[in-house]
Amino acid sequence: MANENLNMNNLQDAQGDMRNGYGYGAIGVFVSGIVWLLSSFIANAHSSERAIWTLIIGGIFIFPLATLIGKLIGIKGGHNQNNPLGKLAMEGTIWMIMCIPLAYGLSLTKAEWFFQGMLMIIAGRYLTFASIYGIRIYWVLGTVLGLAAYTLFKMQAGDFRTALTGGLIEITFGMVIYGLYRYDKKRDIKKQSLIEL
Repeated sequence: MANENLNMNNLQDAQGDMRNGYGYGAIGVFVSGIVWLLSSFIANAHSSERAIWTLIIGGIFIFPLATLIGKLIGIKGGHNQNNPLGKLAMEGTIWMIMCIPLAYGLSLTKAEWFFQGMLMIIAGRYLTFASIYGIRIYWVLGTVLGLAAYTLFKMQAGDFRTALTGGLIEITFGMVIYGLYRYDKKRDIKKQSLIEL
């Protein structure tokens, strides 16, 4: 269905526009996981402070990198300008950015708390993706990240293990979500070709 034929007052159409525009958000999740992995390696090889700044600065580049990679593999990287879910996505991003100083404040007590705090913040952010994209796997991703943050906190896990765990979870879910996107795309192409027959 072309974007101009979408009814942006219809939730399913708005979610479909977001799914098609961003490939179910899979590339962003995957790139975020790479940033977490990079941060874990910096924590292991250098220092907690550098790892914290790697995650903060790397986080700035997640959306542009995901958009670029998405376009290279055929994902549009945008949504209908009248789609209200685009505003919800932006508001969620601003909320997440506003929470970063809280996580940084935790690091002044213990460095690993920054990473555990960020895992919890990002977990909450992903829960909103279930409404933005209309796919329940984001409830699972948010829950897994939230439980991981709590478990790592209770285990008194260090910054390397915490960042590594976050990265591996996001990379795994990014690949699974991309697989769902590709599967649904192939199914839609088959349906369209049958309709045209």
